Amino acid sequence: MNVQAVSPAISQNESEPAPADRVDLRREFNEVGIGEVLDQLDRELIGLKPVKTRIREIASLLLIERIRKRMNLTSDVPTLHMSFTGNPGTGKTTVALRIASILHKLGFVRRGHVVSVTRDELVGQYIGHTAPKTKEILKKAMGGVLFIDEAYYLHRPDNERDYGQEAIEILLQVMESQREDLVVILAGYGDRMDKFFASNPGFRSRIAHHIDFPDYADDELLAIAELMLRDMNYKFTPDARGAFVRYISLRKTQPLFSNARSIRNALDRMRLRQANRLVADLDHVLTAEDIMSLEASDVLASRVFLNSSGG
Repeated sequence: MNVQAVSPAISQNESEPAPADRVDLRREFNEVGIGEVLDQLDRELIGLKPVKTRIREIASLLLIERIRKRMNLTSDVPTLHMSFTGNPGTGKTTVALRIASILHKLGFVRRGHVVSVTRDELVGQYIGHTAPKTKEILKKAMGGVLFIDEAYYLHRPDNERDYGQEAIEILLQVMESQREDLVVILAGYGDRMDKFFASNPGFRSRIAHHIDFPDYADDELLAIAELMLRDMNYKFTPDARGAFVRYISLRKTQPLFSNARSIRNALDRMRLRQANRLVADLDHVLTAEDIMSLEASDVLASRVFLNSSGG
């Protein structure tokens, strides 16, 4: 975010409060600490440039809205409910956590926590069960962000005895009446979310920000793997790195691939194979380098290489 100080020619003692009609934008930006959150998001997530750009735009809007309020300029609280679309493992939950932090730092929510739920936490199985379940979740989420994953499962028009519509009606009411104290983020696959919004126009009208999370490219998945390994004090040997590049290419063609989530699971299995390989020779004296290094054999033992149509 490009931020420049306002009116640099003003010779005002820094210890004195700024006049009501003037704000040092750089100081404001630094004091609220949203720059730290945006930097953290950059460190945590590889790629996703369109997503990060949109989050910075939202942060900029909220910063200006905060300043407008201080200057007593007429301004409605912006609608902040959001829709995140994309495949699993593309960073939607992580971004929701960072958005909650930004909202809290800028004073748009009281607590800044995230309550993450699916249909099961909101919809009951018999008459009279859904309303108290939904209201209890909303009570927990007040002052922060309610993240509803696979939100389209709330609506099941093919089931006459489904109670999801009751949860939807309660959510819509609260999203409108309590929008100064709660931000709702709906998440799921893009095509299914489109159908969900088409059948529930009340949701679409209350969602201000639709953010699409693209799949990761091969080089981004490799960078994600190396970042995860570095955080765990592991690393690839050169041969292992080359083998993992091949692994990514093969794994992406197979069913149930979940971007960064699948990469993390693959690394966990490689660590298991590495540990088994090391312990197989109890007479060997291990060095830190041995314990840190994943070798090509730890990668190539994956069944992805044995059967490219397997999981």
